[in-house]
Amino acid sequence: MIKKSLQKLYLALIFIILYAPIVTLMVLSFNQSKTRSKWGGFTLKWYKELFQNEQIMSAFYTTLIIAFLSAAAATVIGTAAAIAIQGMKNRWRTLYMGVTNIPMMNAEIVMGVSLMLLFIACRMTLGFGTILIAHITFNIPYVILSVAPKLKQTNRHVYEAALDLGASPLNAFFKVVFPDIVPGVLSGFMLAFTMSLDDFVITHFTKGPGIDTLSTKIYTEVRKGIKPEIYALSTIMFVTVLVLLILINYSPEEKEETRKKRVKKPSKVKKVLFRRVIPAVICAVFVFGGFYYAQESNMMNSEKVVVYNWGEYLDPEVLTLFEQETGIDVVYEEFETNEILYPKISSGAIAYDVICPSDYMIQRMIENDLLAEINFDNIPNVKNIGKDYMEQSRQFDPENKYSVPYCWGTVGILYNKTMVDEPITSWSVLWDEKYKDNILMQDSVRDAFGVTLKYLGYSLNSTDLDELTEARDLLIKQKPLVQAYVIDQVRDKMIGNEAAIGVIYSGEAIYTQMENPDLEYVIPEEGSNIWIDSWVIPKNAENKENAEKFINFLCRPEIALMNFEYITYSTPNSEARKLIEDEAIRNSEIAFPDLSKYDNLETFQYLGTEADQTYGELWNQVKSR
Repeated sequence: MIKKSLQKLYLALIFIILYAPIVTLMVLSFNQSKTRSKWGGFTLKWYKELFQNEQIMSAFYTTLIIAFLSAAAATVIGTAAAIAIQGMKNRWRTLYMGVTNIPMMNAEIVMGVSLMLLFIACRMTLGFGTILIAHITFNIPYVILSVAPKLKQTNRHVYEAALDLGASPLNAFFKVVFPDIVPGVLSGFMLAFTMSLDDFVITHFTKGPGIDTLSTKIYTEVRKGIKPEIYALSTIMFVTVLVLLILINYSPEEKEETRKKRVKKPSKVKKVLFRRVIPAVICAVFVFGGFYYAQESNMMNSEKVVVYNWGEYLDPEVLTLFEQETGIDVVYEEFETNEILYPKISSGAIAYDVICPSDYMIQRMIENDLLAEINFDNIPNVKNIGKDYMEQSRQFDPENKYSVPYCWGTVGILYNKTMVDEPITSWSVLWDEKYKDNILMQDSVRDAFGVTLKYLGYSLNSTDLDELTEARDLLIKQKPLVQAYVIDQVRDKMIGNEAAIGVIYSGEAIYTQMENPDLEYVIPEEGSNIWIDSWVIPKNAENKENAEKFINFLCRPEIALMNFEYITYSTPNSEARKLIEDEAIRNSEIAFPDLSKYDNLETFQYLGTEADQTYGELWNQVKSR
């Protein structure tokens, strides 16, 4: 009795561990509030917004098309390969099966990087086509693995007898062999479809700008902070899979007498399914996929501008207005950190037309000859950018030849007045043990070390190894107190009262205060970072004039105002600031602080390859502890 109870308890715990996260996710998909920390009432609006979200729906369609096409192609190629291998002598069959198994045992990241390098070497443009080829490539071994065992079970003599009776090899194959291996073929197709549907790593390395699958889209959203629409999407996917499993595994009980009397004969349903329905579906998918690829190719040949920008750093309506006015299609992609941006630009794997790095990264790109000089004759609206900001840009772009300021701000501390004992004025609070598990730090090497170096009284551009080592040790000491290292997620966590203190950019602070009046932003007395993000044009840009039109469009006062109201980061556009209707925002000390009051604010500078490596190694030591 006790043994059975323990077994039931153990089974219940297993199911709780497996399904509690899924149930939580499903509940959140019906939560009126955007934050996970409180229940705002029942709603279906996230499902409505999911189907209205063009980016998610586009990623969903792309995922299905690639999964169907790659699975169908891999099934045909894999089945043919399995048949060929089965016809070999034992020694060669063993060798080829071993070679086939290598991709399945190999790390996905190795295959992803290898395929990316191959596509670049062949001068192929990364996009839908390269993802499809990559998925077909890694799916083929799984089909071979599914079909090969069924081929071993077939009777070769029956096939030869069909040939002796006058059947052609092709006819004999489809009449005799194929019906026996159909379960393996279908299993291979479903396995390939599932693998393609679920893949992230290989897709991440072989996709181009403007192309996303659900896996890469969800990854991007998670880096920025999960939106409720993702909860709704995940719920739909889980319920759909659950229903399919129930239908597939459901079989009505059959009486023993009926089972004995039943004569096994070919099913008409199966005949229609295998001979007509499945081929028709595969043909339709190939036709639809071809149409989809043709659309993409047509867009590749049309007037376009490829933009690489920070997550949620531009009003989507601005892109629509630009496309309507100019007839230029905008291919838009987002990144999370400067360190993610740089390798893509330096490798030349993707030709972006306009990107938005930060100050020190612009300096690095200039020094490494990665940027094209801007023709300011094509950007007359640059006159709207305040002279102070153009002058400050000279710290990283000495002659103002490569960049146009887009947003600027400071880095400071955001704290919840109801969760701290007194007003915060110093970085020292980030090492106060009474706020353990209530501190959010920026998941960025320069920001994390910049904060610590300023607290220690050093320059945030220090290259002194002793100072950097002291900062590393302090960050390691702080780590047990940190709830999480975040980027954009600090915004949602602070709004939802999930943490008391967070290191944050001033623009994010403005937004959070609008959502939660208990939050306060401060620039610590030890000083901080003042930053500028600017538009630049990579040297390998294929649509430079379109990039300059895009930058000029963003410099219009009314367009700059739209972006400011959407992202709440301070605009360097003086004319746009005059258009801000809310006087409190227009004169906000957070959005537009009086810089003359501060003499200890610094702009990040590029410190060289050796210093970058040192920072990176020390940061890895912090994160690995």
